[in-house]
Amino acid sequence: MGIRKLILLTLCLCLFPAGGALADTLQVTDMSGRTVSVPHDPERIICLGPGTLRLIVYLRAQDKVIGVEALEKQNPSGRPYWLARPELHDLPICGPGGPASINQKPNMEVVLNLNPELIFVTYMDSSLAREVQNTLQIPVVVLSYGRFATFDETVFEALRLAGRIVDKKERAESVIQYILDEQKALKQRARRSTLSQRPRAYVGGIGYRGAHGLESSELEYAPFDWVLVDNAAAELETKGGSHIFISEESLIKLDPEWVFIDGGGYDLVAQAYRKSPKVYNVISAFKKKRVYVLHPFNWYTTNIGTVLTDAYAVGKIMYPEQFADIDMAEKANAVYTFLVGAPVYEQMADGYGPLGARAPLLQEVER
Repeated sequence: MGIRKLILLTLCLCLFPAGGALADTLQVTDMSGRTVSVPHDPERIICLGPGTLRLIVYLRAQDKVIGVEALEKQNPSGRPYWLARPELHDLPICGPGGPASINQKPNMEVVLNLNPELIFVTYMDSSLAREVQNTLQIPVVVLSYGRFATFDETVFEALRLAGRIVDKKERAESVIQYILDEQKALKQRARRSTLSQRPRAYVGGIGYRGAHGLESSELEYAPFDWVLVDNAAAELETKGGSHIFISEESLIKLDPEWVFIDGGGYDLVAQAYRKSPKVYNVISAFKKKRVYVLHPFNWYTTNIGTVLTDAYAVGKIMYPEQFADIDMAEKANAVYTFLVGAPVYEQMADGYGPLGARAPLLQEVER
């Protein structure tokens, strides 16, 4: 489409908006601080940026989505919201997605051709959001998960904002309360432990703008926090942010008794371990075979349902008596069914192995 046609289409959308001129509107303040006039309960929306589509699925508003990012189709594993909603898989592409698209101008012609009533986007600054909205004459609402690549209760604000717009306010509150209730239940179980001191562990392989090996970790890792496990990485002196890359020497010095590997980075960890097992085997967790695999915590920003399931897996390993009644497949399916509408644990396990299983890399080297 040439620029002249783009301008004509923009003018048409301005004169005859997708929802009809008489559609109800709301005035909202988005998470970039902009005041935006939006259609109430729009029928045609697109979701741009990390985690935006996930929030809409949590709200059970996926039937309003008219296009998905290419990343969703090209990398289908590890994100429960995508696994649970096959009806999204055949929708047209609304943009490339991925880390390179964060806070970047979308493909304007593609968006216009889809003719949405509303654009939800994460991690876009206010000036760019204003420019995109003014050019397309389509409301742009910025959402946020808070600090990138960790669990931050700022996401609750995003759920409430999006829920108000798509007429899912009650569902938004139910999702928030569910997460808080599960967080409370996890801590209550951990507090029943008779251990003389809190267990101490390290997590590596955390995704951060791509996949990484054991050196990629989090200082504020919710699956540890929610079952009262001390995070070994938090002992390091760092500047700003929760995500951290640590050196091999630092990990050896930390010498954690327990190590968890995020499934998103497991293959990279396994490659490094096969290459130099002696380097890793000086760490207590590797010597004692206390190395376990979790499911992807951060895949296109934080998988909140997987934060919960990972926390249960960590709790079951660290406090076997207090979590003895928890069947991981059953619990994970309950979490996913509530949040994304389908029991997708088996699909997650097919991609990353049983949740909380001992890392296969240990047996590989033994053979």
